[in-house]
Amino acid sequence: MRIGIDARFFGPKDKGPGRYTENLIRNLEKLDIKNQYFIFLRKDNFDEYQPQNPNFKKVLANYKWYGWKEQLFFPFKLKKYKLDLMHFTHFNAPIFYRGKFIITIHDLILRHFPTSRKNLRNFLFYPFKQLMYRLAFGQVVKRAKKIIAVSRYTKKDILKYYNINPEKIEVIYEGVFQHKDVRNPQKYILYVGNVYPHKNLENLILAFRKIKQDNFNLQLVLVGGNDYFYKKLKKNNDDVIFTGFIKDEDLNILYNNAALYVFPSLYEGFGLPPLEAMARGLAVVSSNATCLPEILGDAALYFNPLDIDDIAEKIKKVLADNNLREQLIQKGFAQVKKYSWKKMAEETLKLY
Repeated sequence: MRIGIDARFFGPKDKGPGRYTENLIRNLEKLDIKNQYFIFLRKDNFDEYQPQNPNFKKVLANYKWYGWKEQLFFPFKLKKYKLDLMHFTHFNAPIFYRGKFIITIHDLILRHFPTSRKNLRNFLFYPFKQLMYRLAFGQVVKRAKKIIAVSRYTKKDILKYYNINPEKIEVIYEGVFQHKDVRNPQKYILYVGNVYPHKNLENLILAFRKIKQDNFNLQLVLVGGNDYFYKKLKKNNDDVIFTGFIKDEDLNILYNNAALYVFPSLYEGFGLPPLEAMARGLAVVSSNATCLPEILGDAALYFNPLDIDDIAEKIKKVLADNNLREQLIQKGFAQVKKYSWKKMAEETLKLY
């Protein structure tokens, strides 16, 4: 088969979809010597991917996500390569593409938490953009031959809003790398991820201040890309350490020295960051929202993300109880063994 993969999301800078796409391709290279692959990348990440398998060819498709060029020009680029199957690794498949395709849906975040930057242009344009998103999403969900959902929760969420056959949706979990790092815990709690409003970092900061009032000598470190929402949050929170984007090799140092990892999100489709923290030997305190109990199991201590007092109490409980913290660490090591990028790629190849 001639298989195309939309890798315009590729690499850690593009957050969850970027890690997913990168690990899918790198593992497929090791698994498949039969099919031909065409990897479509943007100019920004074109040099980040260097094929290691002669059956994999990279193609420049410099079309911005969610833009009109993606919708109008990307289908012509795809048609040129006479693909038997196209895999869009995010929901934004061009509605005019008429080839056979599958899509990966990581979440329905734009339906649950539509966000826009607060300026006049976005205020006027955003309702139209949101309408176009819903129309496009509905079209590709109906026309896709198969849909990959990254959790049972995400599958359930899709079926709640779209009248499609449940058998059309395959649940294929993402993976996580196993780590054997030397831990040297310091007095800070860590969050790694983007700072979109649904990540609920305002409540985490308020909980952090409550903890400090109880004489806990503690810092809060937030790691994320320096985008609009990150800058906005940083502006009025001088008592919090904002690191900006950090490369993986340097990020390991922050993980290895943190006291624990906190994940306060209101909505997730899979929840990769707390798994990555578990893999590095960190105790995890997490929101109990959406898919997180499904993915993290009994390896996290859960709180109500809307209850600042509950967030603060659960964090303090883990900080103060060495036995509990060690139990969570050991359960975390066991939990991450359930998730493998290789297994994810094998199941995806079987679907192809």
